[in-house]
Amino acid sequence: MTTQEMKIAFEQAYGHKAEKIFFAPGRVNLIGEHTDYNGGSVFPCALSFGAWLLVAKNNDRVLRFRSMNMQEVYEIAIDAIAPQANRAWCNYALGCIDIIARRHPEAKLESGYDLLYYGNVPAGAGLSSSAAMEVVTARAFTEEMGVSYADDKKYRTELALIGQACEHEYAGVMCGIMDQFASAQGKKDHAIHLNCDTLEFEHVPVKLEGIKVVITNTHSPHHLDSGAYNDRVRQCHTAVEQISKVKPIKFLAELTEEDWKEVESAITDPIAKKRARHVVGEVARTSAAVEALKKGEIAYFGELMTASHVSLRDDYEVTGPELDALAEAAWQVEGVLGSRMTGGGFGGCTVSLVKDEAIEKFKAFVGAEYEKKTGLKADFYVAEIGDGVSRLE
Repeated sequence: MTTQEMKIAFEQAYGHKAEKIFFAPGRVNLIGEHTDYNGGSVFPCALSFGAWLLVAKNNDRVLRFRSMNMQEVYEIAIDAIAPQANRAWCNYALGCIDIIARRHPEAKLESGYDLLYYGNVPAGAGLSSSAAMEVVTARAFTEEMGVSYADDKKYRTELALIGQACEHEYAGVMCGIMDQFASAQGKKDHAIHLNCDTLEFEHVPVKLEGIKVVITNTHSPHHLDSGAYNDRVRQCHTAVEQISKVKPIKFLAELTEEDWKEVESAITDPIAKKRARHVVGEVARTSAAVEALKKGEIAYFGELMTASHVSLRDDYEVTGPELDALAEAAWQVEGVLGSRMTGGGFGGCTVSLVKDEAIEKFKAFVGAEYEKKTGLKADFYVAEIGDGVSRLE
C-alpha cells in the first residue's frame, strides 16, 4: 500500500483531501520479556512496518475514525470523548486524544477531525500493532493540539507515555512501556536498551554480518486482554510484597541473581516464585545480551535468546504449544544461533538469529515441523530495523 493509495482512499471516504500523514512502527523485542513492568531493562527495535494515519480537520466537531484494515466506522463528538464499548478498535486512538488533553492543560482540540488508519503489522502477531496506532495518534494530535517540546528525545518519551496510558485506561491492559517506547524512539539499524524504571536508554548498533533477524508468525493470535497478562502483573506484585518483608524492594528487577538466592525462600506463593525467578534471570540475560552484541559475540547473544524462551516457557508460562513448536524446531536447524518467543506471549511470533545461508532451510524445516505439530501454517519475515514515529507529509 503506497501513501498515494492511502490518500485516494481518504478522499473517497471523506470527500476531501488528507492534510497530513504520519507513521509509527511496530517493534520486535530481541530479549528482555515481561521485565518492563517489573522495572527491568528490555532490548527492542523498531520495524519497517507499522501504522499510518491520515488526518484532516472537519467542520462538524466530531472525530470520525476509519481504518483500511477494519470494517467498523466510528463517529464521536469531541465534547463526549469516552471509552467505546465492545473493545472498539478506535479506543486505541481515542484514548490518546483524551490523555493528551488531560496531561497537557495547554492542549486544545478546537476542531473535529477525519482520520484514516492503515497498518501492515500482522494482526495478532504480538509485534505491537496497538502501540503503533497509539504512538502515531499521539504524534499527530500533540501537533494538532499545540503540544510541543524543544527536546526531541523528551517529546518522543512523552508520546510513549501517552500511548501506555491509553493502553491502561482505554484497552484495560496493564502493559509496560516497552512497546510504545520502541515505536516512538526507534532508530534505523539500532536496538534500544531501555531501563523501564528510569526510562534511561541507549541506542545500540545492530551489526549482524551474514546473519538476519527472522520473525516467524504462529498465526495463533495472542490476547493480552484475556486476563493472563494482567494475572502475571498481579503475581509479580505478590512476589514483591513477600520479598519486601526480608529485603525492601520496589521492583523485582532490583534483585541480582545473588540476591535471589538469599530471598527466594521468602516467597510462599509457588506461582509467584516462578514468575519472580523468570524476571530476575531475564534481567541478567538482557544485560549480558546487550554487552555480547556490543562486543560482536553473536553466538552468545543467540544462546541467551534461547535461554530466555526456556524461562518464559517453564517459569513464566506464556509460550504455549504454538510458540514452543516454532522455537524447538528452530533450535534443530544448523545456522540458527538462537530463537525465542517475542512480545507478551499467548500466541504471536518468535524471533530468531539465522545465518544467511540457512534462511531457506530454516523456513522449510520450521514451517513443516510447525504444521505437523499444530496444523497451522507459519509466516516468515526477514526483519528490517527502522526509525521511530514521524510525520511523512
